[in-house]
Amino acid sequence: MQKHQYILAFLVIAFPLLGQLDSTSVQKEVYNRPFITIGKSPVAIGGYLEGNTNYFSEDGVSEGLTMEMRRFNIFLFSTISSRIKFLSELEFEHGTEEIALETAQVDFEFTPAIVFRAGVILVPIGAFNQNHDSPKWDFIERPLVATEIIPTTLSDIGFGLNGSIFQNKMIFTYDFYLVNGLTDRVILNDQGRTFLQNGKSEERFAEDNNGSPAITGRIALRHLRWGELGISHYRGAYNSYKIEGEPVDERRNVHITAIDFNSKMKKLSINGEFAFNRIDVPENISEIFGSQQWGGYLEMMHPIIQTPLLGSRSATINVGVRAERVDYNKGSFSATGNKIYDEMNALAFAISLRPTGDTVIRANYRHHWFRDILGNAAVKNAGFQLGVATYF
Repeated sequence: MQKHQYILAFLVIAFPLLGQLDSTSVQKEVYNRPFITIGKSPVAIGGYLEGNTNYFSEDGVSEGLTMEMRRFNIFLFSTISSRIKFLSELEFEHGTEEIALETAQVDFEFTPAIVFRAGVILVPIGAFNQNHDSPKWDFIERPLVATEIIPTTLSDIGFGLNGSIFQNKMIFTYDFYLVNGLTDRVILNDQGRTFLQNGKSEERFAEDNNGSPAITGRIALRHLRWGELGISHYRGAYNSYKIEGEPVDERRNVHITAIDFNSKMKKLSINGEFAFNRIDVPENISEIFGSQQWGGYLEMMHPIIQTPLLGSRSATINVGVRAERVDYNKGSFSATGNKIYDEMNALAFAISLRPTGDTVIRANYRHHWFRDILGNAAVKNAGFQLGVATYF
């Protein structure tokens, strides 16, 4: 039985045993943010900031303590009419080192079950890509599967349908969109491996590099007691196989399939996500640049203390652990039959203080083990982080 079949079997057996959860689906998290209305204006504004310190060492060698202003994001929201909504998000990373338009979408709601969405959207692949705001998480670093296997944050220009269907204690949600897609830099990059994160290009907001849109979608089932289970898929050509309509290369596709889940067992919060990539890679480089990749994480958080603090009646201290693994190149060398490595494992521990649900002070310890493509002794990277994130 393959690894992903074990994971799916585990979810099918264990998911119904989990406990009480709120009714907000992953699909609606993009609107589940604090906004401030200005007078009688139909426009509301909000955002979040994230800053932290880092002290890491690699095989005992450290560059010392550093501080960073990782993100400053601004939201604009407007209810144009009772059934037309606009949402945008502008992100500033590391001060003004990188400025990106993350979201700029318009929703036309015919019914809750049929919503037409167009603009710059968050691609519905996995749950974290749609629900990644820093103040919502007690871990400073995003899960490796969401940054190394799924190229989070993945926004793209496109259009499609989404909706929610309610039945007793069940909520079924769906999202299906056409988007421009990734580019040749999936393999033509300086990473020396297949790396979907490099396949993102600002040019994708202006045009498709091959005139063939990618198809992406997610379906999810949420039970008010059990939690949410989602399955998503992304498929699209990444290379410029046509120029001005004329074929110049063989079409090469990217396929991403993801399974995500979240729930609670009494006070214990459980989150997880697993993703599997299949990439059409030219045969002459297929052993160095992986044609199959996978990764996943499992995270658990539990509150240990609730106490009045900083003007809040119920400030909460949480503790948690996250286990992660990514394999950039799944397979074996054809000449020797030896396993291809190029993989990373990680373990992280967190303790956080939440004066309110919108603000978190976080202390993390992380340990990574990385093995190169030949499987040489693992390079170890470990360190501490202290940070703060808050909506405003």
